[in-house]
Amino acid sequence: MKTSMRKSLIIIALALLVGLVCLLWLASRSNETNDMPADNLSNTSQGPAFEVRVIVPRSGLPLGGILPDWVLKKYDLTPRELQFDQTGRGARIVSVGNNRLEISADVWNLLIEIDDQGRIAPATHFVFPIKLGGRNLRLSCQPADPATGYLGTTKHAGSDELGGRFLVELATCKNADSGKTTNWPPAPLTLRGSFAGLTQPRP
Repeated sequence: MKTSMRKSLIIIALALLVGLVCLLWLASRSNETNDMPADNLSNTSQGPAFEVRVIVPRSGLPLGGILPDWVLKKYDLTPRELQFDQTGRGARIVSVGNNRLEISADVWNLLIEIDDQGRIAPATHFVFPIKLGGRNLRLSCQPADPATGYLGTTKHAGSDELGGRFLVELATCKNADSGKTTNWPPAPLTLRGSFAGLTQPRP
């Protein structure tokens, strides 16, 4: 009888554990879906604007992404998403055109180039800060070859201002400071964003 009771308790405990893991996974899926960035910025009344987000794949997160965001933040773990925009310290427009976008802010730098066929060019890269394995790093990531993604721009009538949106999958990363390659991320990062009211800076 005691053995039977012990087995029953073990089964119940395992079932509860599986249920908890499933709940955490569903919560993280909900957060991931709700936090996807907007396709473009519509309000340019305050001047040039841009938004850049990089979404970490589930396989690149602690415990396969089952931990909720508040746990990741509390223990300073690799976040589900990173972002910067025109309000960040040191934010500036480096270069913008029909086939090129470069923006930066402090330790962030994004360059997207497309070729004559509209494909993401090899020079495309993204430099950003991230917490990995308890260490603060700056990574420089590039798309695969061939690249997956796009850069779409539109010009307002009677103006030099450009707006648009972009999406790039970043497949390979290296330490931006040491130049050493890393084995992270295990799956491509998704870089998404939009911009509006941007003009080429004067020399």
